[in-house]
Amino acid sequence: MRLGLILGDQLTLSLPTLMNLDRSQDRIIMAEVMEEATYVPHHPQKIALLFSAMRHFAEELRDAGWTVDYHSYDPDSDCKSLLDIAQNAVKADSPESLLITHCGEYRLQQAFENTWPGELGIPVEILDDDRFFCSPAQFRRWAEERNSLLMEYFYRDMRRRSGYLMDGDKPAGDRWNFDQSNRKAWKGDPPIPDPPTVQRDDIDNEVLALVEKEFGHHTGNLQPFLWGTRRSQAKRALDFFIEECLSCFGDYQDAMARGESRLFHSLLSPYLNCGLLTAKQVCDAAEKAWRSGDAPLNAVEGFIRQILGWREYVRGIYWLKMPDYARENRLGNTRDLPRYYWDGKTNMACMSDCFQNTFDHAYAHHIQRLMVTGNFALITGIKPEAICDWYLAVYADAYDWVELPNTLGMVMHADGGYLGSKPYAASGNYIHKMSDYCRHCHYNVKTRSEHDSCPFNSLYWHFIHRHREEFSGNQRMSMIYRSFDRMKDDEKDRTLARAEQLLNNLDDL
Repeated sequence: MRLGLILGDQLTLSLPTLMNLDRSQDRIIMAEVMEEATYVPHHPQKIALLFSAMRHFAEELRDAGWTVDYHSYDPDSDCKSLLDIAQNAVKADSPESLLITHCGEYRLQQAFENTWPGELGIPVEILDDDRFFCSPAQFRRWAEERNSLLMEYFYRDMRRRSGYLMDGDKPAGDRWNFDQSNRKAWKGDPPIPDPPTVQRDDIDNEVLALVEKEFGHHTGNLQPFLWGTRRSQAKRALDFFIEECLSCFGDYQDAMARGESRLFHSLLSPYLNCGLLTAKQVCDAAEKAWRSGDAPLNAVEGFIRQILGWREYVRGIYWLKMPDYARENRLGNTRDLPRYYWDGKTNMACMSDCFQNTFDHAYAHHIQRLMVTGNFALITGIKPEAICDWYLAVYADAYDWVELPNTLGMVMHADGGYLGSKPYAASGNYIHKMSDYCRHCHYNVKTRSEHDSCPFNSLYWHFIHRHREEFSGNQRMSMIYRSFDRMKDDEKDRTLARAEQLLNNLDDL
């Protein structure tokens, strides 16, 4: 008899662990443990989604004939970690070996490979996770053949390899990337469709009560809890996006609007990242919509690029560069997160709205993360580990393999440009162009050195000024430095002085 351990982000019926075990004689173990639920203060909705989805998945396995030993969360249990659970299972069942599909976190993967065999006294077999299009080994081979690891080139290779949006050996529409067509601001039309209602069952209600009791003190609101926790509900969310939102997704994927939590975004990443949906399933559905004429190419290409391109790319970077990557801080940032990252109370309308969305739904779309809360952390010099831990804690789709490269590399440019060729720093003008936030703000987006000027404006130029040595030689930033140098000396001095005043009083904005 063998044991198989299934983690909370491995809720897929075709998981290699299940494909390599015999349901007639082998056993599955699953567990909700304190160590994994609290190593950062995860959003209550994230914990509720995973606990409930895990319990539903265990029931699904039992209905399919598997023996599943499931350990529900108990704060008084002596088993605080996954290793504790595994040791008890080995003691009770004396299995020949333990099977685990390669996990999504370096910390845990290293324990599986280096610590667990000795602690358990049995072989621990690690299986490749074939739910992704590109394995870490394949990515490493791709990286070794190139001097520059630009995501665009990786994405093109993935398109050729997978066949998505290809006409023979050429990209559909004779363009690989339609990003330039996907930058419209949303002015209230077309209307945003209402998502389907999610029905709750006894498992959901039990988990919600548990999470409220044990994790209600974590940052974030448990209600309204709108996530699906079953495979059928995740599939319904996919169908809704394809049928109702995908056709508009491309045009407005970079748009932001006050009080609108989703616009035309899919909100499928939590289901993809925990395994209720697979990347192939989602990309197949999107491509089918284009080929049948139900969605335009710019929308489908932009959506598939996020999954086939960016999602696979950051996973490859993670496993290629860890563990040193997590310690990168090339810009020498030293500041702690301002208090409003935890309480949401700020006079900056864009930040306030993004925080409210985050706390209410454990979600914010990629531009809110990159160009608002992330951009602010970048231009104010927040420590990379602080903002990385925050993103990991507050978002339902955040797992170390996807969160760390996105935040440390793309948002914070802390890797010195390894992942992105230039920092994603911007003044308030970008936010003004892509949203209606500035119309509702205490600050004036049109000025940079006055007492009520938008903080993003002076902080942006302060960032550019203090990192001149790092970026002045970057060809993509030469125009920015020419603009800075053309500023009159007194305006430059006032702008930098305004930024210094803000940096010394960050908690008061």
